[in-house]
Parts: sequence; C-alpha cells; structure tokens
Amino acid sequence: MLWGGPARLGPWAVLAALVRALAACEFGPFPYSATGIACRMTKPAALLMNQETAQVIQVAFRNAKFPNVTGERAVRFLGKVAYGLTNIQVDSLSIEQSEVELKENDAIDIAIKNVTAVFKGTLNYGYAGAWFLQLFHSLSFEIESSIDLQLNVKLMCQEDQVAADASDCYLTFHKLALRLQGDKEPGWLKQLFTDFIAFTLKLVLKSEVCKEINILAQVLANFIQDTAANFVHDEDIRLDISLASVPLIKANYLESHHKGLVRYKNYSDAFSDSLFSPSLLSESRMLYFWLSEHLLNSLASAAFLDERLTLTIAGEKLQALFETEDTEAQRRAVRTIFQGTSYQDSVAKVWSLAQPQISLQPEGTVVKTLVAAEIDILPPGKEPLRALYMEKEITVTVQATYAGKKLHLHPAGSRIEFKAFNCTADPSGNDESIRNFLQKMILGTGIPEVISRIEPALTSLMNSKGLHLFEIRSPEIITRKGYLIVQLDFSFPDHLLLDFLEKTL
Repeated sequence: MLWGGPARLGPWAVLAALVRALAACEFGPFPYSATGIACRMTKPAALLMNQETAQVIQVAFRNAKFPNVTGERAVRFLGKVAYGLTNIQVDSLSIEQSEVELKENDAIDIAIKNVTAVFKGTLNYGYAGAWFLQLFHSLSFEIESSIDLQLNVKLMCQEDQVAADASDCYLTFHKLALRLQGDKEPGWLKQLFTDFIAFTLKLVLKSEVCKEINILAQVLANFIQDTAANFVHDEDIRLDISLASVPLIKANYLESHHKGLVRYKNYSDAFSDSLFSPSLLSESRMLYFWLSEHLLNSLASAAFLDERLTLTIAGEKLQALFETEDTEAQRRAVRTIFQGTSYQDSVAKVWSLAQPQISLQPEGTVVKTLVAAEIDILPPGKEPLRALYMEKEITVTVQATYAGKKLHLHPAGSRIEFKAFNCTADPSGNDESIRNFLQKMILGTGIPEVISRIEPALTSLMNSKGLHLFEIRSPEIITRKGYLIVQLDFSFPDHLLLDFLEKTL
C-alpha cells in the first residue's frame, strides 16, 4: 500500500501526492501497463482535508520573511519625505472560509476567503534636503488587512516524482488600514503614509506570502512521498513508488498510479502487464488503493529471500498445538512422536522451502507454498534428537479485514499434501494414524496458529509506520481475480502535519 500518508495537510499539498505528470516524465505507450499500485482520492476526502487548510495557511503567513519597504516622495511645503517600514511580521491571523474545487485535467483551485491579518513593525521617516537624506522619526505601526487568497495548484512530475507548483497565487485586498502608535499621531501623517505605502506593501505581502505557500506546497508533497516510501520500507525490503503513468484529475476524484516494484538487495522486480483500469474503482468512499497480484507475489518472494518465513513453537504453545482434542488416537500419536518427552524439552520449527505463490481470487487470497516442519527433542545435557521431519505443500485461502486498528486474517479453506515424511519412532512410515493425526492437526490448529502469529506481526509493522494514528472507518478489503482493492473513509490525527511543519521550517 502506498499511500500511504498523513494528516492535517492543506489540500494544495496533500492532493499534490496524487500527481498530474507533465512531459518531464516519460511513460510507455500503454497508459496503465506498469501500474502495481493505484490510489484514488475522491471529492469528500478533498473537502475533509480542506478543513485543515487554515492552519497551514497560518504557517505560511507566520513563516513569510517580509523585506523592508522603503521609498520617498515629494510633498508640497515639506520637500521630499522618505520612509522605511522594518521588522514587518504577522501579529494575528484568522480565516473565515476555505473552498476547494477540482478542475478536470487542469489544477486544484483553493479559495481562502476573508483572511483577517494584522501586521506589525516600525516606521522610520524624515524629510530630505537637496544634498542629503536624514531619517529622524521612528514610530511603531499596525496594518489591519482583509484579504482573499486564490490558489491554483499545478501538479507536476519531476524524475517520476511529484512536484507541486502553487506559484499561481493571488491576494485580493479588501482593506489595508495603517495605524501609527494607536492613532495618536496627527491624522495628516497617517493619511500621508497610507497613500505612500499601500500599493508597495500590497506587492510585498503578495510576493512573500505566495512564495512561502509555494515552498510549503513542495515541502508537504515531499513529506507525503517520504511518508509513503517509509510505510512500504522495512529493513532491506522496499517498494519503488515512483509514478507509472499520467494520473487523472477529474471533477470528483484524483488518481495516481505507481510502479510498486519490490527492491531487495540484488533482487529487482519488473512488471508490465497490469490489469488496472480506472473503471475498477468507484467514487462512493473517500480513499481507494488498488494492488496488483504481482506486487503481493514479489513481496512474498522478498520475505522468503530475507528468511522471514520461519516460525518456532515451543512450551505451552507447542502443547496447545498437539492437544487439540482428548482422544486415545491423539494421545497415542503424541506419545509416539515425542517418545514420552515433555513439551518443555521439545521445539517445533516451520519454514518455507520455496517462494510462496499468491493468487487473488473473489473468494480470497490463495497462498500456495512448500513448507518443511521438524520437531526436535532437547534432552537435558544431551544432543538434540530429531523426532519428526516432514515436507508438505499447503494451499490456504485467506480473507483479510481491518478493525479496531488491527489486521485480522481468516483462513477460509485449506488443504495439504505430504511430500516427505520421517518419524524417528516409526522409521518404516507404516503407521498411518500418525500422518492422519498430523494432517488433522495442521488443518485444524497448525494453519490457524501460523496465521495468528502473522496477524500481530503485520499489525505491529503497520503501526510502526503510523497507521494507528488515523481514524479509519468501515474499511473493506476486496479481492478479485488478479488484484485487490482497499476502500475506506478516514479522518486525520490531530497536529501530525502541523507538528511536522513546525519542526521543519
């Protein structure tokens, strides 16, 4: 999954991760052939994110570095009057309304209305003679303004990655009132400098605020990409989430397409036969992820190469595994296998002998793998003794759900076929009761036990990437022949992005 990321983003930044690629990125002749992952964000998600725009805009205003404003003008009876505004900074800011609109195949329009901002600073002024200029008065000032802000965000592709261009930015001033030391100065002085500096000040404010917004847009676009890349990266296994094709911008959704190629040490992946089509996704939920069968197979291969598909069971877990029912046949098989040894002095190991094969079907995710299992007896002070070794081909259908911030895996059907079998207590292999017991135990308890170990491991991995911080509502994991769809509604964790911006800027 990729898309992974986060939180409290203004739509001009968050939606930037849903890319509109330009000619700077070159793709093949077939639109979606290399798509391993697709992400669709619908209009309700954009509207939700737009509610957080105000805080990001406030960061842009606070972080804008306003230059000094200087000038001079000839005034009747006074000669030349020179002025300079220094130490300009935002003292307070409020935003009444923010709206977002998706323009098909064009841009994301964001209208920030009724921004009330108060700027403070120092006004220096004086009167110039013919040969020199001397500033000898200094006053503190406040500028009260009422502004509308219009952003037209273009989404670009640079080196197959997202770049957000928010330079198309307009500030409309409905009010720009200058106050000098609480209006204690003569009215003519206030009027004089208001007339002088209003036009220049408008240009300065527009330039610096828009420049800061453009910087923030790219910072947040990078933040989303880095967060998504981190989400699909664990030790030596990672996914290439660079763009696979030109994304779509529609009136009701944005959609990006990513390669989703697995990278592991010297193992490199390739994919050019995707089943993806925009028609596979609907618009009823806020967020959709489409994952290819090839991607899951590649991840399974990388996990196998990294020797992660190994499980050790001992002590009470081992006892619970072999004592699922209290029958004479079960007791006899256990005595034969363990040769009277305590479970505490025994250990079972299960590992995959070959790369698992994953097939996505309407009934679930079908996993087929060749597995080895052995039971070793560990008598105190003696060398370990192998009590049992077997190889078996296991096919299991798994259905996945996500609830209570946990991943749940449900085996919907399983079958096994023994490929090799060696029991020390029955070297001839003629005791069919042992094999029948093991087959029943593996299907009824062994496979569910392995899956129960995988559930918390995957949940812990996803939570370590921050998934638990989000409020995910009614998620659905739907499997179809050759692909999987995750669809959900969500809300953001408080302060996640704002904290990031405060630390970064």
